[in-house]
Amino acid sequence: MRAQLTITVNAAKWLIASAIISLPELQEAFKRGKIVLKGGTTVSCIAEKLVGINLRISGRITKRGTVGSLKDTNSPHSILIENGKWESIDDSFLEILLKLGPQDIFVTGANAIDLEGNAAMMAGSPAGGNPGIAFTALSTEGINTIIATSLDKLIPVKISDLIKKAGRKRCDFAMGMAVGLIPIHGRIITEVDALKIISNVDVTVIGHGGINGGEGSTTVIVEGNADSVKNAIEAVMSASKIHVSGTEDSLEECKPGSPGCSYHLSCFYAHKNKLKII
Repeated sequence: MRAQLTITVNAAKWLIASAIISLPELQEAFKRGKIVLKGGTTVSCIAEKLVGINLRISGRITKRGTVGSLKDTNSPHSILIENGKWESIDDSFLEILLKLGPQDIFVTGANAIDLEGNAAMMAGSPAGGNPGIAFTALSTEGINTIIATSLDKLIPVKISDLIKKAGRKRCDFAMGMAVGLIPIHGRIITEVDALKIISNVDVTVIGHGGINGGEGSTTVIVEGNADSVKNAIEAVMSASKIHVSGTEDSLEECKPGSPGCSYHLSCFYAHKNKLKII
């Protein structure tokens, strides 16, 4: 059986979350180990499914560019899950990462992936804040890392070339806040991988993009036995009806002149030429 499906950006997040949660290694870590979830809309989907909590969303890309959240809420951005319970680790991120063992799992999102399986995350604050500084531990300690990100983040060049171009202090102007890039090493799981994991189907991407809510969508052909393909169809249709994950306050983006918005250092390089900002 063969079906053509269009997966919106938000539906992809929920498909990816479902697939990651179903992985045997994550199930094992949930029962007997530790799981660290680093905040982002896709990872927040995982947090919702695993422990029923939305994560605080920090940076995001909107039509205004790369921006932060309007309000600095008390909701956790990153959490540790152990023995079925969660706790915020926003003030102890590096300390917790260094305690993870080979049976534990770290899950993060990404802003860019390339065809060679490399990934990178945008950083708008100095050194990427506490998570950015701690990310070197992923490689030095051999932490089992899963990168949850959809194909709308696929770029046509190598991540290593991008990192040479990017840099917060190199921009004379930026839409939103200027960002740098932090390389991330781990297993990338996209919506294509998710469908294969969830439904055991073959998946071929035949197009990207859309309008009227379909912006950034991925259109695919899925193939397999009737039960598998029907399962894939149901998974996509179901995911297409779910909300954007993240705490409500943190989903509101920071705008010039908004109450509570201040041009901290991460925004400085976006506005230093004093050009009109929308």
